[in-house]
Amino acid sequence: MDEQALKIVPLPKVWDPELKIGEMLKGKRGLVVGVSNENSIAYGCATKLRGFGAELALTYLNEQARPYVQPLAEQIEASMLLPLDVRKPGEMTALFEEIGRQWGQLDFVIHSIAFAPRQDLHGRVIDCSIDGFTQAMQVSCYSFIEMARLAEPLMTRGGALMTMSYYGADKVVNHYNVMGPVKAALQATTRYLAAELGDKNIRVYAVSPGPLKTRAASGIAEFDELIDMAVKRSPTHRLVDIAEVGRVVAFLVGGAASGITGDTIYVDGGLHNVA
Repeated sequence: MDEQALKIVPLPKVWDPELKIGEMLKGKRGLVVGVSNENSIAYGCATKLRGFGAELALTYLNEQARPYVQPLAEQIEASMLLPLDVRKPGEMTALFEEIGRQWGQLDFVIHSIAFAPRQDLHGRVIDCSIDGFTQAMQVSCYSFIEMARLAEPLMTRGGALMTMSYYGADKVVNHYNVMGPVKAALQATTRYLAAELGDKNIRVYAVSPGPLKTRAASGIAEFDELIDMAVKRSPTHRLVDIAEVGRVVAFLVGGAASGITGDTIYVDGGLHNVA
């Protein structure tokens, strides 16, 4: 047998027991979009990412929202706090230009925003208005595409793009209504972005938490019923929390997830396996 074929190649070191947990993401810089208060999924992600050593930029929706987000940004020592309403032309471009000016590169983006007009969200899918459907798709899905396009040139050493989905994208969930088709489109978008960006070492994920008591989720009709169903049917018989979602996001951002891309990662206590 060829001696070269017998050559032992040392395995990469994937865990250093001397490495402090607070340094696992040291040197990585990322954008977290969607922090609205201390109970939001985006804030759960931001706290864990920062706890593992990442440097963060956060956004706030508008001046009315800023007083709620700024103290949270200060609490986790975010390097930047910038405005972003994805419905306003040019605002997202300005955001990424500022990140490029201050940092010069970017390692990850967490997209944790969704919206549908209340009337369309509470009605049947068949009765959804074209305007309501378009708004839901723009904010909840297309904005992720736009972020990926603007982040791509900044991810000069590879990176990770993440968005938040829900089991209602896979199966019909009572009262989830128009957000079901919209989140299904978001998960399909994740797969296509992963395929297109893989050769640049940019990984793309959809994270699918179980129902959480966030302000955004409270807009879903009969939300308490959804919560009760999750507790009753999930194998763990409890809700997950934003810290658990944040830890999974930190894992996906880190190098340990380098062999995963294009997938929907469920953080729901196993609910999707039985619901």
